[in-house]
Formats: sequence, C-alpha cells, structure tokens
Amino acid sequence: MFIERRIICTSCPVGCFMIVTEENGKIVSISGSSCPRGEEYAKVELTDPRRVFASTIRVEGGVLSVCPVRSKEPVPKDKIFDITKAVARVKIKAPIEIGQIIIKNVCDTSVDIVASRSLPAKQSADTVAQGG
Repeated sequence: MFIERRIICTSCPVGCFMIVTEENGKIVSISGSSCPRGEEYAKVELTDPRRVFASTIRVEGGVLSVCPVRSKEPVPKDKIFDITKAVARVKIKAPIEIGQIIIKNVCDTSVDIVASRSLPAKQSADTVAQGG
C-alpha cells in the first residue's frame, strides 16, 4: 500500500513543499524539491528526524539569571523531552563563555549542550568599590 506524506523542507530558506511516497515503509519517490538538499532532508526526516535544541539554563551569580543554550548539533527528535528535563535540572555559576559545554553527551545522544552567549559574573559591592 502506498502512503503519501507531505512535508516542508527546512534545509534552506526556500521551504519547498514536498510529497514523499512510501510503500511498505520504504521511500519510493520524493517530489517537489528544488535542490538536492531537499531530497536528503526528506529521507532523514522520515527515517531519523532531528532538531537543534534551544533553551535557557539557570545561572548563579551572573548579571542575568538565565543563559541561552543550544545543542551543538541536531539531536534525535524523540529525545527532545528528555533533553528538556535534563537542562531544567542544571544551574551553573557565572561567568559563562559562549560555546562553553554545559552538558556533555546530553541524554546519551553524543551531542553537547553549549552556551549560546557569554555571560559575565555580577560584580560584588566590594569589587565595584575597588574599581574592578
């Protein structure tokens, strides 16, 4: 039996509307893609969908109370909720540097969660009084 799936490609800004036809769980045709990246996107989306994860972590002693983080690479879509829970348990001390690994190999995905920005530590009253 043939099954048609309609997906929108996100591998480039064009956003091609594609139709993927499957038979017995195997892709038999992909139409609607305007570039080769679209076909590859469709294959991966149907066999191993992945997303870049983005969130915030709590920060102790920083000029802000949270810092944005993201996955260094796309993670399996079915791990997003587990990753969300893991990130929610984390609190890190400032200062934080952009690209700093916050969680290594998050939820056994082989992907690290990294800081998306640098975040300095809050200056104490003593530091400010000393001109630091």
